[in-house]
Amino acid sequence: MTPIRHVAGTAIPFGRKNVDTDVIIPAHWLKTITRTGLGRGAFETIRAEPGNIFDDPAYTGAQILIAGDNFGCGSSREHAAWALLDMGITCVLAPSFSDIFSGNAFKNGILTVCLPQDAIDRLMEVAKDHPIDIDLETQTVTTPFQDRFTFDIDPFRKACLLDGLDEVGLTLARDAAIRKHEAKISADLPFLAQAG
Repeated sequence: MTPIRHVAGTAIPFGRKNVDTDVIIPAHWLKTITRTGLGRGAFETIRAEPGNIFDDPAYTGAQILIAGDNFGCGSSREHAAWALLDMGITCVLAPSFSDIFSGNAFKNGILTVCLPQDAIDRLMEVAKDHPIDIDLETQTVTTPFQDRFTFDIDPFRKACLLDGLDEVGLTLARDAAIRKHEAKISADLPFLAQAG
């Protein structure tokens, strides 16, 4: 997983409320067994709308998505996080997130930032023409106009995102302790080692 410390630049001022995982990535895209290529299907129904924000050249390459309340509600499909990553999104700002989506996003290296609606409204306005800056270490979102919004994040999630550690990475970081434990078990209970 790629570490996240600082995400800055263009942000997509999307803002819609109650965007469920079927809108993020429609069900017919779920047949794939890889994480790549899902960005093409991300927000497919919205991209079918004339003049949609996702196909606006002004937001090409954006790593930040500003969403509305209850983002990621609906089914628990992890493909929604995969699709966002595949389209380049590494941070989503919203007033609230579905718990399952927020967990899936975190496990895939996407920072989800909850901010009050008035802060989201201000960032939506700024993002139309100016960059947004998110600093995970200081837990702040800033703009070129001296706006400064602080956010809370679980300390464990923050540490994992800063270090780029997913569940596999966390396990591998404990490799020495795991080997020591396995050696002790083999010495103390040799009959278990024979069973394997």
